[in-house]
Amino acid sequence: MRMRWKNHRKKLRNYRRCRPLIMLTTVLLLTACGKTEEQTTAGETEEAQDSHSTLVYGSGDYTRINPAMDEHGEINLLLFNGLTAHNGDNEVVPGLARSWEYDEASCTYMFYLEEGVQWHDGEPFTASDVKFTIEAIMDPDNGSENAPNYEDVEEIQVVDDHTVSFRLAAPNVAFLDYMTMAVLPEHLLAGEDMQESDFFRHPIGTGPYMLESWDEGQAIVLTRNESYFQGVPGIEKVIFKIVPDDNAKAVQVESGELDLALLPPKDARNFAEREGYVCYTMETSDYRGILFNFQHDFWKKNRDIIPAVCYAIDRQAIVDAVLLGQGIPAYGPLQRNIYNYEEVEHYDYDPAKSRAVLEDLGCVMGEDGVYIRNGQPLSFIISVGAGDQVRLDIAQAAAQQIKEVGIDCKVEIPTQIDWSGQMAYLIGWGSPFDADDHTYKVFGTDKGANYNAYSNALVDQYLVKARQSDDSKVRAENYARFQEELAKDPAYAFICYIDADYVAKDTIHGISPDTVMGHHGVGIFWNIAQWTME
Repeated sequence: MRMRWKNHRKKLRNYRRCRPLIMLTTVLLLTACGKTEEQTTAGETEEAQDSHSTLVYGSGDYTRINPAMDEHGEINLLLFNGLTAHNGDNEVVPGLARSWEYDEASCTYMFYLEEGVQWHDGEPFTASDVKFTIEAIMDPDNGSENAPNYEDVEEIQVVDDHTVSFRLAAPNVAFLDYMTMAVLPEHLLAGEDMQESDFFRHPIGTGPYMLESWDEGQAIVLTRNESYFQGVPGIEKVIFKIVPDDNAKAVQVESGELDLALLPPKDARNFAEREGYVCYTMETSDYRGILFNFQHDFWKKNRDIIPAVCYAIDRQAIVDAVLLGQGIPAYGPLQRNIYNYEEVEHYDYDPAKSRAVLEDLGCVMGEDGVYIRNGQPLSFIISVGAGDQVRLDIAQAAAQQIKEVGIDCKVEIPTQIDWSGQMAYLIGWGSPFDADDHTYKVFGTDKGANYNAYSNALVDQYLVKARQSDDSKVRAENYARFQEELAKDPAYAFICYIDADYVAKDTIHGISPDTVMGHHGVGIFWNIAQWTME
């Protein structure tokens, strides 16, 4: 049976040319699939070969480029391909696989691969590379946070060099989304440590760009792949200039050192209507919230105060003051997904209700204005990663609001994130793809991206049922129950969804302004091979 992959995602799209306080949203019902219309034509390929251009992008730092083990990495889309890909509407389309079939009775996917594709070192890409990559991710000894995406895979069979099949133990409606995973070269990684191999400092893929050089902490230089199977890219070089500090990025956009950067709202608006720049305010599925570490003794004893923390946060005030209105208050992980369930507890700002929760639990206000419970003050610290000014501002605003209801809350920037030891963290998460992508591995017990040891048997049950059905009604019902249970027993205190403010020189052409971005605004490079520069 030929698979016809249908994608029923309703997307809110927002494009503004540096008018940060005005929101224009359009609700679209999307269906897919097939080759993207944007693929390069022969004429475009000739033009690309004649161009000599360099794009400098303001990037965060990388210690390695390892898409199999790590969840996020903007650079992955330039270096690697998956069997499938996502187009500008975040629909699944062919990638290294030109087509596929799905046999419902045996729950088996058969992928037919593009022929003539080469790795950057000239070796041929084959089905064995696909099998090697997914088995490496599935191997528990490798500790991949992506492993939950493939836990239903029972058998991977290489039929021939250009055909590979996956037999699943149970249906997984998001499986084709997960096959966008970057395929890695078996001939370079067989027998290597998938966490420590030097390959991940010298990556070789099949993507539109190849690694030319990597000056640690300074820049990663990519040059276009003249043999790219989807057509030679239009921009000759892309430099990921390492600028970890958001404020420094804005300065370097101003000075002309950067051609493209993701900036905080307050910095992005300085480029509004300025000649030579285009500002793209792009909607994202990227939210911020306070992750509570349930491995910490404080939350083992005080997990029941989390609703009080949630009621203490004035989300709209944070959106207005920190994001300058470029975002929305958050109450759950699926607000920008078709399976969002509106009828859950939003924990709208209510300081009186917050105090009532604490007093109902027997907490008593101390002389210093901090509640006491069992002889101990209610006090916790929110850790924030260095260099992200917006995240720090959100954390500080939330901490001040939490203090005002009688919970002592501080913010710190540790030198290194300690997932098991810290008390709380200002988390950023979200996915614009299938709902399973940002729920199963994040909130499921002991899953790869469950960083705070959250565990709830009903949450696990609803997430499994939702991923195993391709009936939209069944999925909607189970995601609704999941969201209800998550609201009753919060893993995070959700705060806000953040728009992505990209500022670019107006010499760059081809950026897709309506594409809904992922976490950290990731996704802008989905069609980098079609970009050009004057």
